[in-house]
Amino acid sequence: MSRRDLEVRLQHMLDAAREAGALVSGRSRADYDGDRTLRLALVRLLEVVGEAAGRIPLDFRESHSEIRGSG
Repeated sequence: MSRRDLEVRLQHMLDAAREAGALVSGRSRADYDGDRTLRLALVRLLEVVGEAAGRIPLDFRESHSEIRGSG
């Protein structure tokens, strides 16, 4: 994987995580439970994070202890 591809994947993860945080900021669990659109949006953002994370090379994950996951 090229350095650029890695940077793009990491940026996708960061962008999706920030968006998810913005969506839930100031909202309660009741808001989440009562808003199907919010739930679907959060699921999709978590999918983006997971899909990008799954494509991060093992050697990069091993050299960055702050990143957790299976190899």
